[in-house]
Amino acid sequence: MNIFRSLIGKVWQDPNAAEVVKISTGQLYLVRPGNIRTSRECIYNEAMATVRRVPNLEHHFQLVITRVYEDGDQELLEDEDETDVERVFLISEELEFRTGESDGEPTFLWRDLDGDVDEFYEFVAPGTNDPTRAFFETCMYRAMYERKYKRSAESTRDSDFEEFIWHPPAPKPKVNPRRKVSSKTDATPLSSAMESLSVAEGTAVKQQIPTPSPKKDTPANPMEVLISHEAELYLWDGLNEDFINQGIVMAGVMRQASSPYQYWLTASNKSGILLAHKISPDMNQRFSHKMHSLTWNHQGDDGSQNSWLFRFAEEHFGDFLQKFSECLWETLHQMPWSKLKVDEQNYAISANEDVEMLDVEDDEDEEEEVESELDPDEEASDEEEQEEDRERTAVMEGTDRNSQLTVGYKGDRSYVLRGNNIGVFNHSAENDVKYYATISKIATPKGKEFKPKHVMLHDQDTKMVLMNPSDPHALFSMDIERGKIVEEWKVHDDITVDHIAPDNKFAPTTREQTLVGASHNALFRIDPRVSGTKMVESQFKQYVSKNKFSGVATTASGKLAVASEKGDLRLFDSIGKNAKTALPPLGDPIIGVDVTADGRWIVATTKTYLLLIDTLIGEGRYQGSLGFDRSFPATAKPIPRRLQLRNEHVAYMGSISFTPAKFNQGQGQEENAIVTSSGPFVIAWDFKKVKKGHLGQYEIKKYEDLVVQDNFRFGDDKNIIVALQNNVLAVNKKNLKKPTRHSLAPEASFGSRSDIVNAPY
Repeated sequence: MNIFRSLIGKVWQDPNAAEVVKISTGQLYLVRPGNIRTSRECIYNEAMATVRRVPNLEHHFQLVITRVYEDGDQELLEDEDETDVERVFLISEELEFRTGESDGEPTFLWRDLDGDVDEFYEFVAPGTNDPTRAFFETCMYRAMYERKYKRSAESTRDSDFEEFIWHPPAPKPKVNPRRKVSSKTDATPLSSAMESLSVAEGTAVKQQIPTPSPKKDTPANPMEVLISHEAELYLWDGLNEDFINQGIVMAGVMRQASSPYQYWLTASNKSGILLAHKISPDMNQRFSHKMHSLTWNHQGDDGSQNSWLFRFAEEHFGDFLQKFSECLWETLHQMPWSKLKVDEQNYAISANEDVEMLDVEDDEDEEEEVESELDPDEEASDEEEQEEDRERTAVMEGTDRNSQLTVGYKGDRSYVLRGNNIGVFNHSAENDVKYYATISKIATPKGKEFKPKHVMLHDQDTKMVLMNPSDPHALFSMDIERGKIVEEWKVHDDITVDHIAPDNKFAPTTREQTLVGASHNALFRIDPRVSGTKMVESQFKQYVSKNKFSGVATTASGKLAVASEKGDLRLFDSIGKNAKTALPPLGDPIIGVDVTADGRWIVATTKTYLLLIDTLIGEGRYQGSLGFDRSFPATAKPIPRRLQLRNEHVAYMGSISFTPAKFNQGQGQEENAIVTSSGPFVIAWDFKKVKKGHLGQYEIKKYEDLVVQDNFRFGDDKNIIVALQNNVLAVNKKNLKKPTRHSLAPEASFGSRSDIVNAPY
């Protein structure tokens, strides 16, 4: 490197030389090892790399990759809403900078510090000669040296840079996954934890005493092995909060010959099959590339939940993920995987890819942070809350239960549907909920009472639109101040109104009169001001196929995200046209959908997980546009991310059934949280952390009653309105806690450790 010392000195000591070194031609790639969908994504097809000084900050340098536009590309750039002309990286040893080769061409590689742990960038510099490559490399090491030691690298020797030269990490000894995973030698043998299971002749497992009752999902003979690899098997011990190592097994996926779309996840040893769990969405499966593991839940006939984990050798993990994803998809769709197009297969597999797994240090730091944010008066306020709960419960007694929550936009009120009554609640200055009044005996203008199946606020919260399950071709408009339905809107004689949404996300805060309607296979605009039926014929689109639409949400500009019971998502720029983007179904029915105001993010709710979609197109001709306005390239569909609960938490909570998830919302306010519920639990994700890839971090609050629905107050990202079956209350998000065994389930539900380990299957 000394051969460059005089050359480097000329630019390094010149304070006016902003650029230290430049390579003018190359391509930038984002590399994701182990990503089945695309392991190498081109970010800039034409680019240059520069080492640049940080202005007004001594001893700090940046690696800058700038997109280079060819003649005519500038016109395309002007048409894009967003531009991405350069990527900037602060040069430090954390980048793990290194050099390499790709197809014989020199490359520079460094970690993506904002991405997943195994993602990195690669700059390919075709035609760059060895001296230029070495000169660039030397400048990178000098920049690292100066940043670390806060002094000039002018008098350094080559040996001073040795510490910055990246070397592959030494192979790590095998460790048990996650935190506090135990490999105790005195753990109960796996065989004693399993139920007798009859399989192919000669492979029966000996019965254990006492013999559990037969399983209703026990596989029948014969069984075909589709894949089998050696793996470590772990079982979650709820009492000690450990994953207990059960030893080495053969992890497999098997198919029942008599049922072509029925598959089993199995563990076996020389004695035969030890466990067999039917593959289904209720398994709450979670794959981790970092740990090369599959974690899942299994529910016994008595309703108890167990959490299991396979850990594979690295070379086997990808194959098992592929086969499991195929079998789960076929189970849900009852059709061959081969019927899918290649890009649709990649999309389905990517939905199972990687879930963040915290290590011990991260876990502890996060717990301290949460505890420090708790309200010191929380204990006292809990007592006051319980007293107010009793008062509200007394007010709302009756045979019906609360069924829907609607949070106001303008009037600072919430409305709770209960049979054919609507409870009205004020939001107090103390961020509490106070009972105000009841709108009783909801009836049509002709006096026929009914129980609405859905309600929506309208016209600056002065009206409420109601759907009558016995009259699906009409909507009913209630004057909230009068507490009475004043109009019936006949929408269409033949088309049913199954779902409604505001014209745009913030339309309820305005005098906008129109709204969006959807049937099982049509989208249309409804205008109550037109004479006769209220459907706007010029903004109506019916689809031939049985789409089974299950929900619709709108952005601030009126673009539409439409979900279906089949699990697919369609993105429209307006009503009356074909979808700009159609994302294939994973198979689980979508029961709710929400979208950020700018349309960048969609959250779709299924029974056991939330599906998060980034609609930004990352490559191709329309790079930088959203999927509402342009179609994704077939080879670059978005990667769906699953937000789901950790398997050990589900083991404490029991079965999961999410209510429709919502972003917090407010005009001019960025979305930073997602809230949903399941059973008696309110659950919230920090959206900023989710966007950084921290999918497994969430907070929970448990109630004594089942949660019907929850949502943030409009314009407030801290206070959540919660409707229980017989109560309505408010909770500050900071009072949601990191889930633990004690916060999720009563102590009495845990028995002895041996009881847990000996759970059948």
